Amino acid sequence: MRNLRTAGAIGAMALVLSGCAAGASEAGTGDDGLEIVVTTTQLADVTREIVGDAATVTSLLQPGESAHAFDPGPAALTSLASADLLIVSGAGLETWLDDTVEASGFAGEVVDTSEGLELLSTEDDPHAGHEHAHEGEEHAHEGEEHAHEGEEHAHEGEEHAHEGAEEAHDHGAFDPHVWTDPANVIVQAEAIRDAVAAADPDADIDASATAYLEQLRELEAWMRGSIEQVPAGDRLVVTTHDTFGYLERAFDVQVVGTVLPSIDDSADASAAHIDELVAEIRETGAPVVFSENAIDPQLAATIAREAGVELREGEDALAADALGPEGSDTATYIAAQIHNTTAMVTAWGAEPLPVPESLS
Repeated sequence: MRNLRTAGAIGAMALVLSGCAAGASEAGTGDDGLEIVVTTTQLADVTREIVGDAATVTSLLQPGESAHAFDPGPAALTSLASADLLIVSGAGLETWLDDTVEASGFAGEVVDTSEGLELLSTEDDPHAGHEHAHEGEEHAHEGEEHAHEGEEHAHEGEEHAHEGAEEAHDHGAFDPHVWTDPANVIVQAEAIRDAVAAADPDADIDASATAYLEQLRELEAWMRGSIEQVPAGDRLVVTTHDTFGYLERAFDVQVVGTVLPSIDDSADASAAHIDELVAEIRETGAPVVFSENAIDPQLAATIAREAGVELREGEDALAADALGPEGSDTATYIAAQIHNTTAMVTAWGAEPLPVPESLS
């Protein structure tokens, strides 16, 4: 986790500047209502739908920004300083969160929406967290070497080993991409609804929350029906990084492999991994490599070219770690899931079911 000790000074300066939070996306009138800060673009959209005009909602991340590589600045600290609720995706996604909260002086309630979800352990996933776990093992090994140098260095070695274990745990204990299964988002939306109602009993959110939860249930049913248009053995996915594990579990989809061998989209891919992925694509017959909207598609393009398959990029890229800009067909959580499902089903040679009017 990055050390943001200097961020406290930045935050203090930011508090005296007017309009410093212009970099954060806000919605909702929130007159005398709650000020809610949300970490990711997906959850920010869900929160806005839940609260309607009963609260002000600020997203720390902007469209196209991944939480893995997020670097909080003065705008984020300013938004947090005055917030009543901080809603996080959790499951280890926001590795920068603790330092950011401390630097901002946030004194409200943190709502971890991953609580209550059945999280995927990366120990059971051959792709997720591999790079970071390996880095942690290297640190631990270095620590053991230091310990052998003598009693004076033994303590230093233990510290290195502990840091290595912590790094592997922080980045690789669970798959944090829970939103790829809308059933998880239903649980998250209910947690947001309950937290807002508890923090402000006068907030009029019953109607908006009920309507949106029904939309999420309709989305899940539409996704399932659309994916089932394709035989299970043909539901083969190759994406940029390991972000669709929950989709795989919920909808009987097979993630053949990922361009980056990690749940972290800032990881690197070795030449051996690239060769192995190309071989897996050819062996399984996966027809498409999907790039993702928050990641440079260059390496995905190379793999698709070497494997002799189609690359989906640009407007056809999957909305994985972030929603798209306002006005795009991935600007909301529901729209992004419709986009992703449609892209996958059509790549498998079928057509998705008609989108219900309530979702379009």
